[in-house]
Amino acid sequence: MKDNHCANIRKILIVILFLNWLVAILKIVFGYLVKSQSMTADGYHSFSDGASNIIGLIGIWYASFPRDRDHPYGHKKYETFASVGIALLLFIVCVNILREGFDRFLSPVLPSINLVSFAVMAVTMIINFLVMRYEHKRGLELNSDILVSDSLHTRADMLTSLSVIAAFIFIKMGYPIFDTIFAVVIVFFIGHAGFEILHSSSQVLCDQAVLEPETVKKITMSIEGVAQCHKIRTRGRKDDMYIDLHVLLADNTTLKKAHQISYAIENKIKHEIPGVSDVVVHIEPLSSQSSPENQPGQPA
Repeated sequence: MKDNHCANIRKILIVILFLNWLVAILKIVFGYLVKSQSMTADGYHSFSDGASNIIGLIGIWYASFPRDRDHPYGHKKYETFASVGIALLLFIVCVNILREGFDRFLSPVLPSINLVSFAVMAVTMIINFLVMRYEHKRGLELNSDILVSDSLHTRADMLTSLSVIAAFIFIKMGYPIFDTIFAVVIVFFIGHAGFEILHSSSQVLCDQAVLEPETVKKITMSIEGVAQCHKIRTRGRKDDMYIDLHVLLADNTTLKKAHQISYAIENKIKHEIPGVSDVVVHIEPLSSQSSPENQPGQPA
């Protein structure tokens, strides 16, 4: 990961950290003032947004380290690993909200909802919406797991804020119990965001294929001298992909020519597929095609 790439992500996370904690403080302070559990719970959810930004900054710092002897593939998975930390943080928030909701059912509290309460929620929702749109857009542009996953977290915060506003309406109608009910509903929004982040991060950490084999095969077969290719494997992140494949050449191909073809394959794949960091080409004689191709369970 290039230094300027990491620097851009760090700057974005610092700005978003400030905005998330501004939103969190507003919700928590006013939530306690009006005795609204749903508003306070939403505030802690926003506070976890800020905590996830700190996790993201740490992850980006590690991911920016260059390759070394102990990490020949680099440190980019630290960013993805940090995304898992965000998901776990969300699950902890879910448990805390459920515990507080249970206490409220046993000991009901009447919230004091007023016009200021609605105004605070409206302002924080606008901030969250702008943050979510900007962070998700920049995350896609920079191919950053941490920005995309954090934008999903912020999106969940927006949805929970809608639940809080709905709870306020029910409270004004004379049904204070809905404050606790909607606080519990918030748990599902938070949990869903955590699951999405955990699912996408686990795909990278568990080396799930990131490209269709046919895409790589089409590029490889366009190189002059390539008779066939198979056993195509891909892994990594969208901005840090690793590919290895077996290529069959004519039996009389010289070692020098085979070396040239190998480099041609590597260069063309990297040129046509953005984000590819390394391509390993295993050369085989064409006469051997019957044995590996006919082995069951081998990818194309």
